[in-house]
Amino acid sequence: MAEAEKMPAPNPNPTPRRVTILGSTGSIGCSTLDLVERQPESFQVEALTAHRNVEALVAQALKFRPSVAVIGDPAGYDALKQGLAGSGIEAAAGTAAIDEAAARPSDLVMAGIVGAAGLAPTLAAVRRGACVALANKECLVSAGALFLAEVERSGAVLLPVDSEHNAIFQVLEADKPETISRIILTASGGPFRTWTLEEMAVATPAQAVAHPRWEMGAKISVDSATLMNKGLELIEAFYLFPVEESQIDVVIHPESIIHSMVEYVDGSVLAQLGSPDMRTPIGYTLAWPARMATPSARLNFAEIGKLTFEAPDIVRFPLLRLAREALKDGGAAPNVLNAANEVAVEAFLKGNIAFPEIAATVEEVLGSDAWGSQVPAGLEDVYELDALSRKQASEWVQKRSR
Repeated sequence: MAEAEKMPAPNPNPTPRRVTILGSTGSIGCSTLDLVERQPESFQVEALTAHRNVEALVAQALKFRPSVAVIGDPAGYDALKQGLAGSGIEAAAGTAAIDEAAARPSDLVMAGIVGAAGLAPTLAAVRRGACVALANKECLVSAGALFLAEVERSGAVLLPVDSEHNAIFQVLEADKPETISRIILTASGGPFRTWTLEEMAVATPAQAVAHPRWEMGAKISVDSATLMNKGLELIEAFYLFPVEESQIDVVIHPESIIHSMVEYVDGSVLAQLGSPDMRTPIGYTLAWPARMATPSARLNFAEIGKLTFEAPDIVRFPLLRLAREALKDGGAAPNVLNAANEVAVEAFLKGNIAFPEIAATVEEVLGSDAWGSQVPAGLEDVYELDALSRKQASEWVQKRSR
């Protein structure tokens, strides 16, 4: 057993903390449950939700005994109900049921549903004033100002789960914004960091999801390969922290040891370091405002030897440029950016378009005259923009399909 596995696990809270996990069968959800299992006296699972993976959801529910388990795809309801028969665990299905699960009383909601599909249930948790561990970038990218207005109205608490934003959260003096010079987001560079444009033109989905440092789902792995993941994080950082767009920088850091940095006006730079293991930031949110032991590997600086950095190449990775431009443009642009990217990534994973056409699709849809100077006035506008953007992206992809 590794040394980290032998660490004592004190209870970070005086009573078990009730936790709801949205997207429990995904990478974030599974890592969260791994930590919950290691400290069963500290946590009690209230609800689990998944999209289509009924078998995994049933296994999780029987192991962690939530009050309710929800499958998003109604076609999986019968299998879920049968799998939980006699357990006393309520079975439910459909998007409305996921929203209801998010709104159930719990001490913390882990918002781990990937993509725009996570917006509605995360909002349901926010509206009841929950403490929300936010692992869904798209809530802030697609509906940043509106989402934060709901947080303000309800008194909800947002705890960032992304390793970069969690790192900033740990070292940022948010109550003294005048002392902050800039935020520096680090990026591994993904699997194609050293690839030429010609090599990336024939990259396969299997190569794109083979991340050199992190274990993530397919969609997020492709976003890392295009650097869109960092673009989305740039937009998210703008909404999470008291800085302007011009105060957010991105640097490539292949070792993924420094998870992000904050530079202050006196020249000091504070950084959060750790092994590339999502259980560290997840554990920070689970136990917040305390800390809890995690099994993440400890750093051995003598073995690491050196840490390297380089500027991002926006010629080979244009999505990072497009994300920054979308943030500057504001209005509908971040929503359109996100929706078009989701469609393009799905098409690439299915083998319908080549890797460079992900960025080409996003740029084409962003450049459409359909958006003009639209500014979403409410959530219905957000959903409508998302749908229209996906339609345009799908039409563009159809023209390029191989």
